[in-house]
Amino acid sequence: MRNLRQTEEIEKCEIVETHPEIVEAVNAQMPQEEILYDLAELFKVFGDSTRIKILYVLFESEMCVCDIAQILQMSQSAISHQLRVLKQNHLVKFRREGKSVLYSLSDDHVRRIINQGLEHVEE
Repeated sequence: MRNLRQTEEIEKCEIVETHPEIVEAVNAQMPQEEILYDLAELFKVFGDSTRIKILYVLFESEMCVCDIAQILQMSQSAISHQLRVLKQNHLVKFRREGKSVLYSLSDDHVRRIINQGLEHVEE
Protein backbone atom coordinates (compact mmCIF):
# COMPACT_ATOMS: atom_id res chain seq x y z
CA MET A 1 0.00 0.00 0.00
CA ARG A 2 1.46 3.33 -1.05
CA ASN A 3 1.82 5.96 1.65
CA LEU A 4 0.20 9.17 0.40
CA ARG A 5 2.48 11.33 2.53
CA GLN A 6 5.40 10.11 0.44
CA THR A 7 3.68 11.22 -2.77
CA GLU A 8 4.14 14.85 -3.71
CA GLU A 9 0.87 15.16 -5.58
CA ILE A 10 -2.28 13.11 -5.75
CA GLU A 11 -3.12 12.08 -9.31
CA LYS A 12 -6.35 13.61 -10.56
CA CYS A 13 -8.21 14.18 -13.78
CA GLU A 14 -7.08 17.03 -16.00
CA ILE A 15 -10.70 17.94 -16.81
CA VAL A 16 -13.85 17.98 -14.71
CA GLU A 17 -16.26 15.52 -16.25
CA THR A 18 -18.81 13.35 -14.49
CA HIS A 19 -20.16 10.04 -15.68
CA PRO A 20 -23.89 10.04 -14.80
CA GLU A 21 -24.45 6.32 -15.44
CA ILE A 22 -21.64 5.39 -13.03
CA VAL A 23 -22.81 7.91 -10.43
CA GLU A 24 -26.39 6.57 -10.59
CA ALA A 25 -25.28 2.94 -10.36
CA VAL A 26 -23.08 3.63 -7.33
CA ASN A 27 -25.75 5.76 -5.62
CA ALA A 28 -28.26 2.92 -6.09
CA GLN A 29 -25.93 0.54 -4.21
CA MET A 30 -24.86 2.98 -1.47
CA PRO A 31 -26.13 1.94 1.99
CA GLN A 32 -28.23 4.38 3.99
CA GLU A 33 -26.37 7.08 5.92
CA GLU A 34 -27.29 5.52 9.27
CA ILE A 35 -25.81 2.16 8.22
CA LEU A 36 -22.57 3.85 7.11
CA TYR A 37 -22.41 5.71 10.43
CA ASP A 38 -22.84 2.44 12.35
CA LEU A 39 -20.13 0.82 10.23
CA ALA A 40 -17.74 3.68 10.96
CA GLU A 41 -18.48 3.35 14.68
CA LEU A 42 -17.78 -0.39 14.51
CA PHE A 43 -14.40 0.23 12.91
CA LYS A 44 -13.57 2.76 15.64
CA VAL A 45 -13.90 -0.09 18.14
CA PHE A 46 -11.19 -1.96 16.23
CA GLY A 47 -9.01 1.17 16.48
CA ASP A 48 -7.77 0.35 19.98
CA SER A 49 -4.85 -2.06 20.36
CA THR A 50 -6.03 -3.28 23.79
CA ARG A 51 -9.38 -4.31 22.34
CA ILE A 52 -7.61 -6.06 19.45
CA LYS A 53 -5.45 -7.96 21.98
CA ILE A 54 -8.55 -8.99 23.93
CA LEU A 55 -10.18 -10.27 20.76
CA TYR A 56 -7.05 -12.25 19.91
CA VAL A 57 -7.03 -13.79 23.39
CA LEU A 58 -10.66 -14.79 22.93
CA PHE A 59 -9.79 -16.42 19.58
CA GLU A 60 -8.14 -19.16 21.65
CA SER A 61 -10.66 -19.74 24.40
CA GLU A 62 -13.49 -18.22 26.36
CA MET A 63 -12.04 -16.60 29.47
CA CYS A 64 -12.86 -14.64 32.55
CA VAL A 65 -11.65 -11.10 33.16
CA CYS A 66 -9.00 -12.35 35.61
CA ASP A 67 -7.36 -14.58 33.01
CA ILE A 68 -7.45 -11.93 30.30
CA ALA A 69 -5.94 -9.39 32.69
CA GLN A 70 -3.11 -11.78 33.57
CA ILE A 71 -2.33 -12.61 29.94
CA LEU A 72 -2.29 -8.94 28.89
CA GLN A 73 -0.64 -7.81 32.14
CA MET A 74 -3.31 -5.20 32.76
CA SER A 75 -5.70 -4.44 35.59
CA GLN A 76 -9.04 -6.19 35.75
CA SER A 77 -10.83 -2.84 35.70
CA ALA A 78 -9.06 -1.83 32.46
CA ILE A 79 -10.02 -5.16 30.88
CA SER A 80 -13.60 -4.86 32.14
CA HIS A 81 -13.90 -1.41 30.59
CA GLN A 82 -12.71 -2.64 27.20
CA LEU A 83 -14.94 -5.72 27.38
CA ARG A 84 -17.90 -3.43 28.02
CA VAL A 85 -17.13 -1.55 24.78
CA LEU A 86 -16.73 -4.82 22.87
CA LYS A 87 -19.99 -6.17 24.33
CA GLN A 88 -21.92 -2.98 23.49
CA ASN A 89 -20.78 -3.39 19.89
CA HIS A 90 -21.80 -7.07 19.80
CA LEU A 91 -18.23 -8.32 19.32
CA VAL A 92 -18.09 -10.39 22.51
CA LYS A 93 -20.68 -12.20 24.57
CA PHE A 94 -20.60 -13.62 28.08
CA ARG A 95 -22.09 -16.39 30.14
CA ARG A 96 -22.16 -17.06 33.85
CA GLU A 97 -20.72 -20.26 35.26
CA GLY A 98 -21.17 -20.31 39.01
CA LYS A 99 -19.44 -17.19 40.31
CA SER A 100 -17.42 -16.71 37.13
CA VAL A 101 -18.32 -14.71 34.04
CA LEU A 102 -16.77 -16.11 30.88
CA TYR A 103 -16.31 -14.03 27.73
CA SER A 104 -16.07 -15.27 24.15
CA LEU A 105 -16.32 -13.91 20.62
CA SER A 106 -19.90 -13.19 19.58
CA ASP A 107 -19.54 -15.04 16.30
CA ASP A 108 -17.11 -15.97 13.56
CA HIS A 109 -17.54 -12.57 11.85
CA VAL A 110 -15.24 -11.04 14.45
CA ARG A 111 -12.45 -13.48 13.63
CA ARG A 112 -12.89 -12.86 9.88
CA ILE A 113 -12.76 -9.07 10.29
CA ILE A 114 -9.54 -9.28 12.31
CA ASN A 115 -7.97 -11.80 9.95
CA GLN A 116 -8.80 -9.71 6.87
CA GLY A 117 -7.36 -6.62 8.54
CA LEU A 118 -4.22 -8.53 9.43
CA GLU A 119 -3.85 -9.80 5.86
CA HIS A 120 -4.17 -6.24 4.61
CA VAL A 121 -1.49 -4.77 6.89
CA GLU A 122 0.88 -7.65 6.16
CA GLU A 123 0.76 -7.07 2.37
